Amino acid sequence: MSSKDDEEGPASTLPRRQLGRFLRDWREKEALTIDAAGKLADLSRSALQRIETGRNQRIRKQDVKALCELYGVPPEEARMAVDLSALARRKSWYHAYGGLFSDTFNMYLGLEASARRLTQYHEQIHGLLQTPDYARALISAFYRGGDPDEINRRVELRMKRQAMITRKRNPLELELLLHESALHRNIGGPRVMAAQRRHLVEVSKLPNVTVRIQPYEAGSTWGILHGPFSIMEFETNAKGKPVEPPIIYLEGGPSADVYLEKPEEVQLYSELASDIRSSCLDEVRTRELIRRVTKEYEK
Repeated sequence: MSSKDDEEGPASTLPRRQLGRFLRDWREKEALTIDAAGKLADLSRSALQRIETGRNQRIRKQDVKALCELYGVPPEEARMAVDLSALARRKSWYHAYGGLFSDTFNMYLGLEASARRLTQYHEQIHGLLQTPDYARALISAFYRGGDPDEINRRVELRMKRQAMITRKRNPLELELLLHESALHRNIGGPRVMAAQRRHLVEVSKLPNVTVRIQPYEAGSTWGILHGPFSIMEFETNAKGKPVEPPIIYLEGGPSADVYLEKPEEVQLYSELASDIRSSCLDEVRTRELIRRVTKEYEK
C-alpha cells in the first residue's frame, strides 16, 4: 500500500469499528458504565462513546493503553489494540488484512457479529450453515497437520457463531447465493456431504435465511469468474439510515482478506449480487435440487 494511499481520502472506518467493539466488550465485561469508565480513564463520556462506536478519527494510543489497563486486558491483547489504533489513522479505500492479528481482532467475525443482513455468493456452504463434520473437514484441510485441539476449538467457535441466525431476538438475515458446484464438491466424504445437504434444506426454511442455487446452466455472470464475496449491512437508526456503512468482504483464502468501503464499489457488488440472484433457482426449486442431488449420491 503506497504512502500516497495513506495520505489521501477519508480514513477507513474498519479498524476504528473493530477497536471500538473490543473496548466496549471489555468495559461491559468489567461491568463499568460508559460514564464510570470515562472518568477513570480521564475521558469525557462523549469521547469514549465516539471511540466505542468507531466515530473518533483521531484515536490516541495513550487513551487505548489507559482503557486496556483499566479493564485488565492481557498485555498481548493490549499491545494488539494499540497497534490497531495506529491502523485506524491510515487513509485508504483498499484494506487487506490477514485476519487482523488474531481471533481477538478477527475483522470478519467482528463485522459478522454486528451485521443486520449478510448477502453472500460462494461455492462452499457458508460457515453459519455448516454441520460440525463439514466444518471440521474444511478447517482440517486448511490447517494441515494442525493441533487437533486447535481444530476442535475452531469448529466449536464456528458452531457458536450459528446462534446469530437462530436467536429469537434480531436474528441475522442471511441470503446465500450458492453455486451448484458446492453440492458436488466432496468435503469430508459421502456421509458428511449427505448430512450437510440435508441440513442445508432444513436451515433454509428459517424465515430469516434464504438459500438459492445458481445452477451450472446459468453460465458466468457478467462473463467473469468473480469468486466469492459477501455484502454486510448493519443496523439503521430511528431515521432509517445505517449506523455503519456497508462493507464488501472478499475472502483471501491463503492470502490476506480484502474489505471494501468505497460507495461505488459497494454498489458494484450489489449489482453483481442482483444479477447472480436473477439467474438462481427460487427457494422451492433450490430445495428440490438439493434433495435430488443428495439422493443421487446416496444410491
